[in-house]
Amino acid sequence: MPVPRERRTGPPAPSGRALTVGLCTAVAAVAFESISVATAMPAAARELDGLDLYAWAFSLFLIGQLFATVAGGRACDRLGPARPMAGGLALFAVGLVVAATAPTMQQLVVGRLLQGLGSGVVSVAMYVVIAQVYDERRRPRMFSYISSAWVLPSFVGPVISAWLTHHLDWRWVFWAVLPLLAVGAAMMLPPVLRAADAPARAGHRSSRPAALWAAGLAALGATSVQLGGQHLSRLGLLLGLTGVVLVGVSLPNLMPRGFFRFGPGLAPVIVVRTLLAGAFFGAESFVPLMLVEQRDLSLLLAGTTLTVGAVGWSAGSWLQSLRPLRLRRDRVITAGAACVCAGVGLVALVAWAQPWVGLVAVAWTLAGLGMGLATSSTSVATMDLSEPVEQGRNASSLQFGEAFGGGLFVGVGGTVFAALRPTGDLTLVFGSVLSTMAVVAVLGVLVSLRTGRTGRT
Repeated sequence: MPVPRERRTGPPAPSGRALTVGLCTAVAAVAFESISVATAMPAAARELDGLDLYAWAFSLFLIGQLFATVAGGRACDRLGPARPMAGGLALFAVGLVVAATAPTMQQLVVGRLLQGLGSGVVSVAMYVVIAQVYDERRRPRMFSYISSAWVLPSFVGPVISAWLTHHLDWRWVFWAVLPLLAVGAAMMLPPVLRAADAPARAGHRSSRPAALWAAGLAALGATSVQLGGQHLSRLGLLLGLTGVVLVGVSLPNLMPRGFFRFGPGLAPVIVVRTLLAGAFFGAESFVPLMLVEQRDLSLLLAGTTLTVGAVGWSAGSWLQSLRPLRLRRDRVITAGAACVCAGVGLVALVAWAQPWVGLVAVAWTLAGLGMGLATSSTSVATMDLSEPVEQGRNASSLQFGEAFGGGLFVGVGGTVFAALRPTGDLTLVFGSVLSTMAVVAVLGVLVSLRTGRTGRT
């Protein structure tokens, strides 16, 4: 059952609007990086002779997020969200520089790992700010603002990325993010420090923080699963089994109390978020590569699929915040999961049957719509199902689940890609990768039916 909702009056009047704009600007900076880098990555991998490490550039970003969400949650509990937010933005900037100066694919992958660590801290700190400063009526709308902050970068990101890659160099895609990141930090940090720093320190002392050692084991386990899958031998099997054991040992220390009883409530909400992130990002990592390698599209056209997905995501997030919708939150989550399943399944069908390539845009708009509905709704549901003293702890668990699912299933997709790529059959390669992600999305739909009655929109 949802806990009683605390009464809040919203952020302090002098800083509330600036805080909202600052948070959205920071999201826009990270979104620009995500969209632009995904568009430019095929060119970077070819230049650095690193196609074998292609999936690692995405999965290590998400695995870095996985560890950083736990560390960020602990830091927010102890220090308030302002200083972790500043540190996460700084670490993200360092990762951009490392990637932009990379002479090898290995260094580029390290840069992506640093970016993942920074973005993980920022995402948890942002969640804590929203939970503490905005009342329950304003939270759904705030998540719709944040989702909309992804739309503009999604429109201009592929165009700018393709232009920079063709006329200058793919490295400029990373350099171009730094000024936007600096502007976002300058706008966001002062309001965060004024509006949310003290409440975080006062309100979370009694919560039990997640264990950092467990986060490290989970990250190592997800990495071992991916590494083992790329070495089809006894050593690979040993690495894969070791990774599964490490994940199994770590998860009880990272999830809320009662999580593994899996009754209606918080547990299935977090599992749905985990599975949908895995299905969506696992497919998204390979959609541009599929369109470039299998269908001979340009980088600009391939990146446009990410743009329409982001538009769908924003539309879904706005839809879940509308009062006239009047659906229970758990039903919105299920509807979102079904849309993700349909979208990823349609992309898999395109890979197998190779019909009109424009169906990819339709499919990814639908998948994005589902992610907008489900991601915002699982965030709101987690806040509603959490005691005030557990907001930071449960925020960490939710964000950890998203990063873990994304990192793990991007890795699974990379394993399938590495195993089948030597065949040279691109239909088999991309069809198998995307079908695997469709199966993950089906599991997300089934788990969403276990969330139970969770409020209204």
